[in-house]
Amino acid sequence: MTDSNQTPIRTRFAPSPTGYIHVGNVRAALFPWLFARGNNGKFIVRIEDTDQARYVEGAQDLILDTLKWLGINWDEGPQIGGEYGPYIQSQRVDHYKQWAQKLIDKGLAYADPYTPEQVDAFRAESKAAKQPFLFRNFRPENPPVWDGSMPLRFKVGEPKRYTWHDPVMGELSAGPEALDDFILIKSDGMPTYNFAHIVDDQDMEITHVVRGLEYIPSIPKYLSLYEALEITPPVLVCLPHIMAPDGKKKLGKRDGAKSVTEYKNEGILPEAMLNFLASMGWNDGTEQELFTVQELIDKFSFDRVQKSGARFDETRLLWMNGQWIRRLDLDDLMARVDSFWPESAEQASDDEKRQILTLVQDRLKTLADLPMLTDYFFSEPNVDLSMISGNKQLSKLDRAEIVNLLTAAKTALSCSAFDPSSLQATLNQLLESTGQKPGILFSLIRLAVSWAPFSPALNDTLSTLGQEVVARRLQVALDAFAE
Repeated sequence: MTDSNQTPIRTRFAPSPTGYIHVGNVRAALFPWLFARGNNGKFIVRIEDTDQARYVEGAQDLILDTLKWLGINWDEGPQIGGEYGPYIQSQRVDHYKQWAQKLIDKGLAYADPYTPEQVDAFRAESKAAKQPFLFRNFRPENPPVWDGSMPLRFKVGEPKRYTWHDPVMGELSAGPEALDDFILIKSDGMPTYNFAHIVDDQDMEITHVVRGLEYIPSIPKYLSLYEALEITPPVLVCLPHIMAPDGKKKLGKRDGAKSVTEYKNEGILPEAMLNFLASMGWNDGTEQELFTVQELIDKFSFDRVQKSGARFDETRLLWMNGQWIRRLDLDDLMARVDSFWPESAEQASDDEKRQILTLVQDRLKTLADLPMLTDYFFSEPNVDLSMISGNKQLSKLDRAEIVNLLTAAKTALSCSAFDPSSLQATLNQLLESTGQKPGILFSLIRLAVSWAPFSPALNDTLSTLGQEVVARRLQVALDAFAE
């Protein structure tokens, strides 16, 4: 925690509006958000849109809407402003030019007059000499005055070794070979990421920069620029990658890095998504798996983030989501499933839906499972005999055995009071009279009345459907087998 003698914690999330926001992006927002919230700090959102060629219309709103859905609220940034704005890089061009001028005045930046063909020739020359290509070895002797029509390059100082401490990765260092001149401002007038983020973080008083492991090779360049600008670097934190399900490479779109919006539409709860992402590469040192947002805020620290990559396991996400669904009270769940009911429920009353939701809540892995688990309560299901033949136990029964069991069930159920307790007693008596196992008899009855792969407890399902509907559906199943 911070105290009155410490610099207030300020973290940031700086996405580029180049497409949807996937799980890796969200974790890059979640960890600095948790750190700021747990240390009485501020969390800032900044839009890095200087790469105009990759800009996607509507992406910024999609990113912000995703953060809102997850509950990752920000203290400064787009839509709410703040004293360090603007928070969109394309609106900050004058800031970058002012800082660039400081470097020009110190002789630490120069106009790059070379054409791409000339640079290719330099690369070829280095290759022929069996030397790594370093732009600083080909600096122009008398560069033109920079007028904005050509790129502006940083003139790296005397190459040296840099060492720094990463709260996650530990002590890191890189030698002179990692340092080179790099572009600060492109010929279109827009700054590069390498320059803009350093200026923005300084202007916005960011204390901790949290990003992916892929930035480590560039940090020596950043440190040389901090030094040239006489800026004290913030704490630089690099997170391990989220790995593909096979654990062999960084998770990409081809490996299941879906947009968070897709997960939302598939019925994943924001609580589950936050819990899942927080536990990918971090733990509190206990066996606890489900954390409320407040627990994550209270417990999170960078020294508990692992150095190795965390494998993306969607099966675990689904399990976690089911656990969070079970934690919701019925009113909350009713509100969340409003758009997930099957079309057949359109005419059903809220009381009917509530009763059925009570039955299936423990069976839901996602909100999108609702139609599969409830459609047969609202409309007549289609007979699907392949569900019998596809069942390992039921497929061993011949047609006559199935007919006999369904007939016995229809007869016994016609005498039941049809409340859950009475139905359970009737079903237990059926087990004794038929000599069948629950896995066979109950599965057969369940399929005959629902033709669904999953359903709640059989006695609750039968009670909710009602005696008349159950009798009719059992007869329809009997007729199907008779044919």
